[in-house]
Amino acid sequence: MYIPKHFKMENLSTIYEFIEHNSFGVLFSMQDHVPVASHLPFLLDREGGYLYSHMARPNNQWKDITGQEVLVVFPGPHSYVSSSWYETNQSVPTWNYIAAHIYGRIEIMDEQDDVVRSLEKLVLKYEGAGSTYRVDESNKALIEGLTRGIVAFRLKIDRMEGKWKLSQNQSEDRQRAVIQQLEQSANDDAKKIAELMRKNL
Repeated sequence: MYIPKHFKMENLSTIYEFIEHNSFGVLFSMQDHVPVASHLPFLLDREGGYLYSHMARPNNQWKDITGQEVLVVFPGPHSYVSSSWYETNQSVPTWNYIAAHIYGRIEIMDEQDDVVRSLEKLVLKYEGAGSTYRVDESNKALIEGLTRGIVAFRLKIDRMEGKWKLSQNQSEDRQRAVIQQLEQSANDDAKKIAELMRKNL
């Protein structure tokens, strides 16, 4: 990912937190010299340095993915920034956004216990602590049957890139002008970018 120095996020805790809150990512790999991608939910293991997920078994992407370096892209909020918000027309429009790229290698999980355990953790993350739904003994037979239709895997994180493009290359006056405009938008992403920009001032 092209990251000018103004926009480079090097704080690993910030990148981890972003992934945990924007954990539906896109897994890219190569298959027969052609790029392929799958949109998947991920679970981050900070301590171990892994991402966990699974895909449908009929999805051929898993068949030759082991061993190659893959990329997972986690997109975040984004918004158009109009040059009309600046004090001069000697400027151009742009787009503010945040994103994280994760590189690593895939390990297919073959052990049934490991697969079920990863599903338990994934369900717990997305259901939330207050939910009554769980993967447990009450639905064990169903879950074990369904696992035959998926391929569970983990990705060992080799490196991470974070890009927080929040008008840091502009003057504080321009940044405040952009924030003011974005805060007036009805778009949730625009408001989130405004919030991030205000925190970054």
